[in-house]
Amino acid sequence: MHRNRFSATAGLAAFLLLAGACRTQPGTTPAPAGGPGLDSYGSSPVRETPRRAALIAAPGEADWADVGREATELLAQYIRINTTNPPGNEIVAARWLRDVLARDGIASEIFEYAPGRANLVARLAGNGSARPIVLLNHMDVVEASPEFWSADPFAGTIRDGYLYGRGAQDMKGEAIAQLMAMLVLKRANVPLSRDVIFLATADEEAGSFGAAWVARERPDLVRGAEFLINEGGSMQADEDGRVTSVGIGVTEKAPFWLNATARGTAGHGSRPTPDNAVERLIRALARLDAHETPFVVTPVAERVLSARAAVERDPRRREWLGDPAAALRDPAGRAFFASHTHYNALLRNTISITRLQGSGKVNVIPPVARAEIDVRLLPGQDPQAFLAELRGIVNDTLVTLDPQGVSWPATESPMDNPLTRALEDVARRHFPNASVAPSMLTGFTDSHHFRRLGIASYGVASYPATEAESRGVHGNDERVRVAALGFGVRYLYEVLVRVAGR
Repeated sequence: MHRNRFSATAGLAAFLLLAGACRTQPGTTPAPAGGPGLDSYGSSPVRETPRRAALIAAPGEADWADVGREATELLAQYIRINTTNPPGNEIVAARWLRDVLARDGIASEIFEYAPGRANLVARLAGNGSARPIVLLNHMDVVEASPEFWSADPFAGTIRDGYLYGRGAQDMKGEAIAQLMAMLVLKRANVPLSRDVIFLATADEEAGSFGAAWVARERPDLVRGAEFLINEGGSMQADEDGRVTSVGIGVTEKAPFWLNATARGTAGHGSRPTPDNAVERLIRALARLDAHETPFVVTPVAERVLSARAAVERDPRRREWLGDPAAALRDPAGRAFFASHTHYNALLRNTISITRLQGSGKVNVIPPVARAEIDVRLLPGQDPQAFLAELRGIVNDTLVTLDPQGVSWPATESPMDNPLTRALEDVARRHFPNASVAPSMLTGFTDSHHFRRLGIASYGVASYPATEAESRGVHGNDERVRVAALGFGVRYLYEVLVRVAGR
């Protein structure tokens, strides 16, 4: 178990106290603040919300400590609501969020667009002198395999200063940071120039249908919004807990998922055939796996790498990061970028073979074998041209490559505006030695739906995470440091005061 400390900035130091205050014995869960609550949400038991910080002015350090403890208990409750997708059942989480908001006098609406699938929207009104800002988050989580976890993925266990659970990072933790920042704005009676909209959507992990429904059926819920904060940024801490870089997500790679289908002659496994569909598929996939897509240094990637160069300690790597185009002409530099998982995905179209299907029995040669391929394209790439390139590499008329469904081009938001300046200013105040720069997500989020509505949308990580902690996203033992979660509320609150306060 890592026991890292964060930078000793004034804002973050207060939350380090919470790591001790909220630490429990291994395998335990937070104690209820007001006795056991009714299991009214149709999932794991939830508990009453702890005493809310009664803020009437600018929060002080003691207030922030209370806010951090409240955020921790709310996240533990939220994790206990199992929204594994499929089936999602996000309406259970939406009702819980509605009740949390209502306790602070904030009304919300739930839109059940399909049985059990729902979105929630709440609004904190400003005076209308500036356009609204949206706090976007998704309620669903991916599956978890409890046998590979050291804690129950849906118990909200606190141990050694961490809160464990599926969604702790992706993205129920960020959702609670957004929710609490909104509640603190309300409790502190912060005068607002723009509406602050809290939007929780369904189905981001499987099909993005919740956000698509908002964009298609109810764009009025976010009409006129100027900015949107979502997942997809980064706040990277090293193994000593020092924040080294803050990435503000301005664009994402585009998914272009493919089906590969090979055909051949069926038969008995004891009599091999020269046109076995499985063997044909394996040969085609081997050619795709061996294919090296070209490196492309996009403007965003160049800025990301330049920012990393500023904090890189190794002189040679610092040189490569500072001038990636030149580095890619050097075999050693090229090998460095190719071997680094994140940099490799940042600089090229990627191909990952993820699913295989052959015969249903060991002694049957099937007539058809199938595979699914996760392709991610850089901004500006032509999906059909890339597909034609891959078909040429396969070069087999009995193996077809076909898109699985709808794809979309990568979208991008500008970097110089009141929101990005607020994000930069707050990050630099808390982490003066860290690089702060735009970033590109190698996956995708719901942001693309809202960028196409004309809303400048940004990936924002509100609390620090080490590389080890980040591996919990869609992995085992997903967790968030309790102190970091508390800091995340304060970080977002300070950003919102700057961009939405009067």
